[in-house]
Amino acid sequence: MRQEYSKLNRMEMSIWECCELLNDVVDESDPDLDEPQIEHLLQTAEAIRRDYPNEDWLHLTGLIHDLGKVLLLPSFGGLPQWAVVGDTYPVGCAFNDSIVHHKYFKENPDYYNPAYNTKYGVYSKRCGLENVLMSWGHDDYMYLVAKENHSTLPSAALFIIRYHSFYALHSSGEYRHLMNEEDFENLKWLHVFNKYDLYSKSKVRVDVEKVKPYYLSLIKKYFPAKLKW
Repeated sequence: MRQEYSKLNRMEMSIWECCELLNDVVDESDPDLDEPQIEHLLQTAEAIRRDYPNEDWLHLTGLIHDLGKVLLLPSFGGLPQWAVVGDTYPVGCAFNDSIVHHKYFKENPDYYNPAYNTKYGVYSKRCGLENVLMSWGHDDYMYLVAKENHSTLPSAALFIIRYHSFYALHSSGEYRHLMNEEDFENLKWLHVFNKYDLYSKSKVRVDVEKVKPYYLSLIKKYFPAKLKW
């Protein structure tokens, strides 16, 4: 999957164009399904903006964190839901019991492979999450897009984008033995972000046209005008 999608040869478009494209996406695992996806993105971003007015990079991260869900669209390969959304987790080491539906890993040959089924598996202590291979999903795809298009977002933003579905880490506190110092610093921001992600819907609808100029200015600050996807 990484080899295929790292070519970034599906489309060229701006961040905002991708936000609008996401309105065609239905994430079956998302509790916030009542409104168009762009409203969920903006409600997340606006809630962060209200509480952290000086962290503009975090506002933008709230807006773009789920853009990788375009993988569900036919023009991006039309991947099945299970390969795009839901929890992510490391491969190459033991599957932790805190991963949702972990009992089904017994159907996976890696579960019994002594090279992969120990605490560290193919990794070493404090190796850093950037050296850990995660299960494929919308998180890693959007991280790849941001990185390869030379976004100037800080590392905490890229960490949030890449690991916001890694619930075994940020909700259960597992896999910390693989984290390095920078990971621990970035995890603090992921914990901040998580309060605004799931179930962020409010009864107050976001006026998209009113807030659009602000977010376009942030996109211009941190991203090129057109990105390869």
